Amino acid sequence: MSDIEFKPGSTETTEAVVQSSRRVTAETTDEVRQIILRIDEPAFYFLEGQNIGVLVPGPHEFGNKTHHRYYTIANARALDHGVELELLVRRCFYIDEVSGEQYPGVASNHLCDAREGDRITLTGPYRSPFRIPADPTSNLLMLGTGTGVAPFRAFLRRIYEEQKGWKGKVRLYYGARTGTEMLYMNDLNSDLANYYDEKTFKAIQALRPNILGDEADALGGGVEANAAEVWKLVQDEKTCVYLAGMKKIADALDQAMAKAAGSAEAWQAVKQRLVQDRRWSELTYI
Repeated sequence: MSDIEFKPGSTETTEAVVQSSRRVTAETTDEVRQIILRIDEPAFYFLEGQNIGVLVPGPHEFGNKTHHRYYTIANARALDHGVELELLVRRCFYIDEVSGEQYPGVASNHLCDAREGDRITLTGPYRSPFRIPADPTSNLLMLGTGTGVAPFRAFLRRIYEEQKGWKGKVRLYYGARTGTEMLYMNDLNSDLANYYDEKTFKAIQALRPNILGDEADALGGGVEANAAEVWKLVQDEKTCVYLAGMKKIADALDQAMAKAAGSAEAWQAVKQRLVQDRRWSELTYI
């Protein structure tokens, strides 16, 4: 994500302590950890869907004194004393285009290597395009891949546990390469199963169609398989659409919805109306 809101040397920071760090994916897949941070600062307050900044002290490459990275908060706020934040972090690596060597991502490895009792420096929370509608009869159409499921988990906890229910339809479309990469919906962590009994909630798990496909392909396939319901939802004036994860999923969704609408022009007209009505929100990354 862009660091546009972070200003080195002038942004206030908050100290958090790692309460726990647990891997939520199988050893045979990419490492993703659920990290719980504790903040003992009475003035600290966040809303579901907001982002937090993680500040990693340097020195770093290119002379940077610090490294800053945004993560979306994965839990709903509690009303007791103190604050807990849950982050869903994939251990990332990048390939140097010149040398071809692999290097660890600074922030993700800093977090994934942290253990209970370690201190993490945070900035924010920062505003987010994701907000829960005030009207509980609104329909929520959530589409995501990878760690993009984090804000949706926070939403579900808020509307079903804190607000004790939601009257509008709630649909979660989640794409992954394999079943073990279904975050919060696998054998290691099945948090979202807590909401399967809710009458208004339905989760659609989509796996990639072939070995060459990725999470975006899986999500597009899941939408196509349920095109009739999705098309009906996006035409409803009470529906809010949320897109989170790889940037490619926006293209995958456009292709799937163009088929459902009968043409790309028909879908873009509906999408534009959603954007104009502020019922379309994206939180994507490359």
